Amino acid sequence: MFGARTQGILFAVAAAVCYGLNPLGAKSLYAADLTADSVLFYRYALAAALLGAWVAWRGEGFRLTRRECAWAAALGGCFGLSSLAFFASFAVMDSGLACALLFVYPAMVAAIMALCFGERLGTARAAALASGIGGVALLWGGGGGATGAGVGLVMASALTYALYIVGLNHARLRLSSAKLTFYALLFGLPVVLGHEALCGRPLPQPLTTPTMALWALMLAVVPTVLSLVLMAEAVRRIGETPTAVMGALEPLTALAVGIVCFGEALTPRGALGVLLILGAVTLITLLPAAPRRA
Repeated sequence: MFGARTQGILFAVAAAVCYGLNPLGAKSLYAADLTADSVLFYRYALAAALLGAWVAWRGEGFRLTRRECAWAAALGGCFGLSSLAFFASFAVMDSGLACALLFVYPAMVAAIMALCFGERLGTARAAALASGIGGVALLWGGGGGATGAGVGLVMASALTYALYIVGLNHARLRLSSAKLTFYALLFGLPVVLGHEALCGRPLPQPLTTPTMALWALMLAVVPTVLSLVLMAEAVRRIGETPTAVMGALEPLTALAVGIVCFGEALTPRGALGVLLILGAVTLITLLPAAPRRA
Protein backbone atom coordinates (compact mmCIF):
# COMPACT_ATOMS: atom_id res chain seq x y z
CA MET A 1 0.00 0.00 0.00
CA PHE A 2 2.90 2.36 0.81
CA GLY A 3 6.16 2.72 -1.04
CA ALA A 4 9.48 1.96 0.62
CA ARG A 5 10.21 5.63 1.37
CA THR A 6 6.79 6.25 2.90
CA GLN A 7 7.17 3.09 4.97
CA GLY A 8 10.60 4.27 6.13
CA ILE A 9 9.25 7.66 7.20
CA LEU A 10 6.36 6.05 9.12
CA PHE A 11 8.77 3.61 10.79
CA ALA A 12 11.12 6.47 11.74
CA VAL A 13 8.29 8.52 13.25
CA ALA A 14 6.97 5.53 15.22
CA ALA A 15 10.49 4.65 16.43
CA ALA A 16 11.11 8.20 17.67
CA VAL A 17 7.78 8.36 19.51
CA CYS A 18 8.38 4.97 21.14
CA TYR A 19 11.90 5.93 22.23
CA GLY A 20 10.60 9.22 23.61
CA LEU A 21 8.59 7.24 26.19
CA ASN A 22 11.81 5.93 27.77
CA PRO A 23 11.96 8.52 30.60
CA LEU A 24 8.38 7.70 31.65
CA GLY A 25 9.25 4.11 32.57
CA ALA A 26 12.73 4.91 33.85
CA LYS A 27 11.58 7.68 36.21
CA SER A 28 8.80 5.47 37.55
CA LEU A 29 11.36 2.79 38.48
CA TYR A 30 13.79 5.38 39.85
CA ALA A 31 10.99 6.53 42.13
CA ALA A 32 10.89 2.96 43.47
CA ASP A 33 14.61 3.29 44.38
CA LEU A 34 16.01 1.17 41.54
CA THR A 35 19.44 2.18 40.27
CA ALA A 36 20.01 3.11 36.63
CA ASP A 37 21.99 -0.11 36.08
CA SER A 38 19.16 -2.26 37.43
CA VAL A 39 16.65 -0.46 35.24
CA LEU A 40 18.86 -1.02 32.20
CA PHE A 41 19.35 -4.67 33.10
CA TYR A 42 15.61 -5.34 33.15
CA ARG A 43 15.12 -3.29 30.01
CA TYR A 44 17.74 -5.26 28.07
CA ALA A 45 17.05 -8.72 29.54
CA LEU A 46 13.28 -8.63 29.10
CA ALA A 47 13.55 -7.12 25.62
CA ALA A 48 16.10 -9.76 24.54
CA ALA A 49 13.87 -12.53 25.94
CA LEU A 50 10.84 -11.23 24.04
CA LEU A 51 12.75 -10.86 20.78
CA GLY A 52 14.39 -14.26 21.23
CA ALA A 53 10.97 -15.87 21.63
CA TRP A 54 9.77 -14.06 18.50
CA VAL A 55 12.78 -15.19 16.46
CA ALA A 56 12.29 -18.78 17.64
CA TRP A 57 8.55 -18.70 16.87
CA ARG A 58 9.27 -17.48 13.33
CA GLY A 59 11.75 -20.32 12.88
CA GLU A 60 14.61 -18.01 11.88
CA GLY A 61 17.21 -19.83 13.97
CA PHE A 62 19.95 -18.19 16.00
CA ARG A 63 23.01 -19.12 13.94
CA LEU A 64 25.40 -16.31 13.04
CA THR A 65 28.43 -16.16 10.80
CA ARG A 66 31.65 -14.76 12.25
CA ARG A 67 31.09 -11.49 10.43
CA GLU A 68 27.51 -11.22 11.67
CA CYS A 69 28.62 -12.00 15.22
CA ALA A 70 31.33 -9.33 15.09
CA TRP A 71 28.93 -6.69 13.81
CA ALA A 72 26.23 -7.63 16.34
CA ALA A 73 28.79 -7.36 19.14
CA ALA A 74 29.92 -3.94 17.90
CA LEU A 75 26.34 -2.67 17.61
CA GLY A 76 25.45 -4.07 21.02
CA GLY A 77 28.51 -2.48 22.58
CA CYS A 78 27.64 0.92 21.08
CA PHE A 79 24.04 0.74 22.23
CA GLY A 80 24.99 -0.48 25.70
CA LEU A 81 27.53 2.30 26.18
CA SER A 82 25.03 4.87 24.90
CA SER A 83 22.37 3.72 27.38
CA LEU A 84 24.80 3.67 30.30
CA ALA A 85 26.14 7.16 29.62
CA PHE A 86 22.64 8.57 29.08
CA PHE A 87 21.15 7.07 32.23
CA ALA A 88 24.24 8.02 34.26
CA SER A 89 23.77 11.66 33.20
CA PHE A 90 20.46 11.72 35.11
CA ALA A 91 22.45 11.64 38.37
CA VAL A 92 24.30 14.88 37.63
CA MET A 93 21.79 16.89 35.58
CA ASP A 94 18.08 17.23 34.91
CA SER A 95 16.75 14.35 32.81
CA GLY A 96 14.74 16.70 30.60
CA LEU A 97 17.88 18.65 29.75
CA ALA A 98 19.71 15.38 29.05
CA CYS A 99 16.95 14.32 26.63
CA ALA A 100 17.21 17.65 24.83
CA LEU A 101 21.01 17.60 24.59
CA LEU A 102 20.97 14.02 23.30
CA PHE A 103 19.41 15.30 20.09
CA VAL A 104 22.86 16.38 18.94
CA TYR A 105 23.19 12.81 17.61
CA PRO A 106 21.58 13.58 14.20
CA ALA A 107 24.34 16.13 13.59
CA MET A 108 26.88 13.46 14.50
CA VAL A 109 25.20 10.99 12.13
CA ALA A 110 25.27 13.57 9.34
CA ALA A 111 28.94 14.34 10.00
CA ILE A 112 29.91 10.65 10.01
CA MET A 113 27.98 10.03 6.79
CA ALA A 114 29.58 13.05 5.09
CA LEU A 115 33.15 12.42 6.25
CA CYS A 116 33.26 8.63 6.03
CA PHE A 117 30.72 7.67 3.37
CA GLY A 118 30.51 10.69 1.07
CA GLU A 119 26.87 11.59 1.72
CA ARG A 120 26.00 15.12 0.64
CA LEU A 121 23.95 16.86 3.28
CA GLY A 122 22.54 19.55 0.97
CA THR A 123 21.06 22.92 1.87
CA ALA A 124 17.52 21.70 2.53
CA ARG A 125 18.64 18.75 4.63
CA ALA A 126 21.00 20.99 6.61
CA ALA A 127 18.11 23.41 7.18
CA ALA A 128 15.95 20.56 8.50
CA LEU A 129 18.73 19.50 10.86
CA ALA A 130 19.25 23.07 12.10
CA SER A 131 15.50 23.51 12.58
CA GLY A 132 15.28 20.33 14.65
CA ILE A 133 18.24 21.26 16.84
CA GLY A 134 16.88 24.79 17.27
CA GLY A 135 13.50 23.42 18.29
CA VAL A 136 15.04 21.15 20.90
CA ALA A 137 17.10 24.07 22.25
CA LEU A 138 13.90 26.07 22.70
CA LEU A 139 12.19 23.15 24.42
CA TRP A 140 15.11 22.95 26.83
CA GLY A 141 14.83 26.64 27.68
CA GLY A 142 18.00 26.67 29.77
CA GLY A 143 18.53 25.64 33.37
CA GLY A 144 18.42 22.04 34.49
CA GLY A 145 21.62 22.15 36.47
CA ALA A 146 23.90 21.26 33.58
CA THR A 147 27.42 20.24 34.63
CA GLY A 148 30.53 19.49 32.64
CA ALA A 149 30.30 15.84 33.65
CA GLY A 150 26.63 15.65 32.69
CA VAL A 151 27.14 17.25 29.29
CA GLY A 152 30.15 14.99 28.66
CA LEU A 153 28.09 11.90 29.44
CA VAL A 154 25.27 12.97 27.11
CA MET A 155 27.74 13.76 24.31
CA ALA A 156 29.30 10.30 24.76
CA SER A 157 25.82 8.79 24.63
CA ALA A 158 24.96 10.74 21.47
CA LEU A 159 28.18 9.67 19.72
CA THR A 160 27.78 5.97 20.48
CA TYR A 161 24.09 6.14 19.47
CA ALA A 162 25.10 7.80 16.19
CA LEU A 163 27.64 5.03 15.56
CA TYR A 164 24.90 2.47 16.25
CA ILE A 165 22.59 4.07 13.66
CA VAL A 166 25.33 4.28 11.02
CA GLY A 167 26.42 0.71 11.73
CA LEU A 168 22.89 -0.62 11.25
CA ASN A 169 22.91 0.17 7.55
CA HIS A 170 26.57 -0.24 6.68
CA ALA A 171 26.90 -3.64 8.28
CA ARG A 172 24.81 -4.99 5.36
CA LEU A 173 23.68 -7.91 7.47
CA ARG A 174 21.15 -10.34 6.02
CA LEU A 175 19.28 -10.62 9.31
CA SER A 176 15.73 -9.65 10.14
CA SER A 177 15.38 -6.51 12.23
CA ALA A 178 14.09 -8.61 15.13
CA LYS A 179 17.05 -10.99 15.04
CA LEU A 180 19.58 -8.17 14.66
CA THR A 181 18.05 -6.25 17.55
CA PHE A 182 17.96 -9.40 19.69
CA TYR A 183 21.72 -9.88 19.30
CA ALA A 184 22.43 -6.16 19.76
CA LEU A 185 20.63 -6.28 23.11
CA LEU A 186 22.24 -9.59 24.04
CA PHE A 187 25.72 -8.18 23.40
CA GLY A 188 24.75 -4.96 25.20
CA LEU A 189 23.93 -6.83 28.41
CA PRO A 190 27.59 -7.54 29.35
CA VAL A 191 28.28 -3.80 29.09
CA VAL A 192 25.56 -3.13 31.68
CA LEU A 193 26.66 -6.03 33.87
CA GLY A 194 30.28 -4.99 33.65
CA HIS A 195 29.52 -1.45 34.74
CA GLU A 196 27.51 -2.74 37.70
CA ALA A 197 30.37 -5.04 38.71
CA LEU A 198 32.86 -2.16 38.55
CA CYS A 199 30.60 -0.12 40.81
CA GLY A 200 30.46 -2.98 43.33
CA ARG A 201 26.66 -3.15 43.42
CA PRO A 202 24.53 -6.32 43.23
CA LEU A 203 22.52 -6.72 40.04
CA PRO A 204 19.66 -6.73 39.63
CA GLN A 205 17.69 -5.17 42.42
CA PRO A 206 14.42 -7.10 42.75
CA LEU A 207 11.14 -5.94 41.28
CA THR A 208 9.10 -6.13 44.46
CA THR A 209 5.66 -5.03 43.23
CA PRO A 210 3.47 -5.80 40.18
CA THR A 211 3.63 -2.11 39.26
CA MET A 212 7.42 -2.21 39.07
CA ALA A 213 7.25 -5.32 36.90
CA LEU A 214 4.78 -3.61 34.56
CA TRP A 215 7.01 -0.54 34.21
CA ALA A 216 10.01 -2.79 33.47
CA LEU A 217 7.98 -4.63 30.84
CA MET A 218 6.87 -1.33 29.32
CA LEU A 219 10.51 -0.23 29.06
CA ALA A 220 11.42 -3.51 27.38
CA VAL A 221 8.57 -3.44 24.86
CA VAL A 222 7.94 0.17 23.82
CA PRO A 223 11.18 2.21 23.90
CA THR A 224 13.38 -0.84 23.30
CA VAL A 225 11.89 -3.65 21.18
CA LEU A 226 9.48 -1.53 19.16
CA SER A 227 11.78 1.48 18.87
CA LEU A 228 14.90 -0.44 17.81
CA VAL A 229 13.12 -2.76 15.37
CA LEU A 230 11.24 0.14 13.76
CA MET A 231 14.43 2.22 13.55
CA ALA A 232 16.29 -0.63 11.85
CA GLU A 233 13.49 -0.87 9.28
CA ALA A 234 13.54 2.91 8.76
CA VAL A 235 17.32 3.04 8.25
CA ARG A 236 17.09 0.30 5.61
CA ARG A 237 14.45 2.25 3.69
CA ILE A 238 15.40 5.93 3.95
CA GLY A 239 18.97 5.96 5.27
CA GLU A 240 20.72 7.06 8.42
CA THR A 241 20.49 10.87 8.28
CA PRO A 242 16.71 11.22 7.63
CA THR A 243 15.99 8.60 10.29
CA ALA A 244 18.17 10.50 12.77
CA VAL A 245 16.50 13.84 12.01
CA MET A 246 13.12 12.22 12.64
CA GLY A 247 14.48 11.63 16.14
CA ALA A 248 13.45 15.22 16.89
CA LEU A 249 10.11 13.67 17.79
CA GLU A 250 11.75 11.96 20.78
CA PRO A 251 12.07 15.07 23.00
CA LEU A 252 8.72 16.24 21.62
CA THR A 253 7.16 13.01 22.91
CA ALA A 254 8.89 13.51 26.26
CA LEU A 255 7.40 17.02 26.40
CA ALA A 256 3.91 15.63 25.71
CA VAL A 257 4.37 13.04 28.47
CA GLY A 258 5.39 15.79 30.89
CA ILE A 259 2.31 17.86 30.06
CA VAL A 260 -0.16 14.96 30.15
CA CYS A 261 1.28 12.87 33.00
CA PHE A 262 3.05 15.40 35.20
CA GLY A 263 1.09 18.62 34.62
CA GLU A 264 3.98 20.53 33.10
CA ALA A 265 3.15 23.75 31.23
CA LEU A 266 3.92 24.54 27.57
CA THR A 267 5.41 28.03 27.36
CA PRO A 268 5.35 30.19 24.20
CA ARG A 269 9.07 29.42 23.82
CA GLY A 270 8.28 25.70 23.99
CA ALA A 271 5.45 26.09 21.48
CA LEU A 272 7.88 27.69 19.02
CA GLY A 273 10.26 24.79 19.61
CA VAL A 274 7.46 22.34 18.77
CA LEU A 275 6.78 24.19 15.50
CA LEU A 276 10.48 24.10 14.53
CA ILE A 277 10.67 20.37 15.21
CA LEU A 278 7.52 19.66 13.23
CA GLY A 279 8.93 21.81 10.43
CA ALA A 280 12.15 19.76 10.40
CA VAL A 281 10.22 16.49 10.27
CA THR A 282 7.95 17.79 7.49
CA LEU A 283 10.92 18.98 5.43
CA ILE A 284 12.70 15.63 5.73
CA THR A 285 9.46 13.90 4.70
CA LEU A 286 9.24 15.95 1.50
CA LEU A 287 12.91 15.71 0.51
CA PRO A 288 14.13 13.08 -1.96
CA ALA A 289 16.86 10.64 -0.98
CA ALA A 290 20.30 12.22 -0.63
CA PRO A 291 22.82 11.45 -3.42
CA ARG A 292 26.20 9.98 -2.63
CA ARG A 293 29.53 10.85 -4.16
CA ALA A 294 31.09 8.09 -6.20
